[in-house]
Amino acid sequence: MNWWGKLLGSGFGFLIGGPIGALLGAVLGHNFDSGLERLQHEQGEAENLEPGTQERVQAAFFTATFATMGHISKADGKVTPDEIKVTESVMSQMQLSAEQRKVAIDLFQQGKEPDYDLKAVVEQFRIECRRRTNLMQMFVEIQLHAVYADGSSHPAEEKVLEDVCEYLKYPKFMLRQMEILVRAGRASSSGGKQRTSGRSSGNAAGVDQTSGLSISDAYKLLGVKATALQPEVKRAYRKLMSQHHPDKLVAKGLPEEMIKIATEKTQHIKAAYELIKEAKGW
Repeated sequence: MNWWGKLLGSGFGFLIGGPIGALLGAVLGHNFDSGLERLQHEQGEAENLEPGTQERVQAAFFTATFATMGHISKADGKVTPDEIKVTESVMSQMQLSAEQRKVAIDLFQQGKEPDYDLKAVVEQFRIECRRRTNLMQMFVEIQLHAVYADGSSHPAEEKVLEDVCEYLKYPKFMLRQMEILVRAGRASSSGGKQRTSGRSSGNAAGVDQTSGLSISDAYKLLGVKATALQPEVKRAYRKLMSQHHPDKLVAKGLPEEMIKIATEKTQHIKAAYELIKEAKGW
């Protein structure tokens, strides 16, 4: 049985407590805290309930992702059609069934509520992930899609995202790298013509028409200077590719439904590398 079957079934819903468990409980109608205690004592499954187990991490990732998307979307006071469209796009990329989509939508609605405890949910997600920095990276990328859903970021949404990164202990320079990836994804989805931020630009000759990346974006994405030599650029490229490798992400707890999103990121990293190689004549 896949992880969704267990999550939506009668058993796996009890495997996680805390604020994330409370969110799932509100959506699925389970009493997570009492259920967790009952399973530990009656079924002897305590060792499977520890933070860090793959299925538990997957549930935490999914729950925190859609609830926080709802919170960010409402941060400026309203949820726009574009923000709903981005959320639905993530669901489509994950190939969710009708039942799964309902859970995701309910979590999104929970995140919009004034009493949504962003800090508690995100900090629990970080604890559940343990050292899975790649999953936290994917989480930040998805939240960036919510921030840029309208084509540009709102100060209130940026503030929430910065808070998220603080709770995750996620470095700001990595946030900027992820911002470039998200903008590249939006540009490529519109034929490479759309620019969603004024932070970087490039002439037509210095822009990859498929990904929408400028040469400036490419250097920033790989985290190297324009003067970097080939060995340094190659190391940076290989490191990023390793961090975003879909198989590795799934092994570390990323729900299999999100492979498509991870694969898209590797395509943009490759495009950045190829753009630099072309510019350098390597």
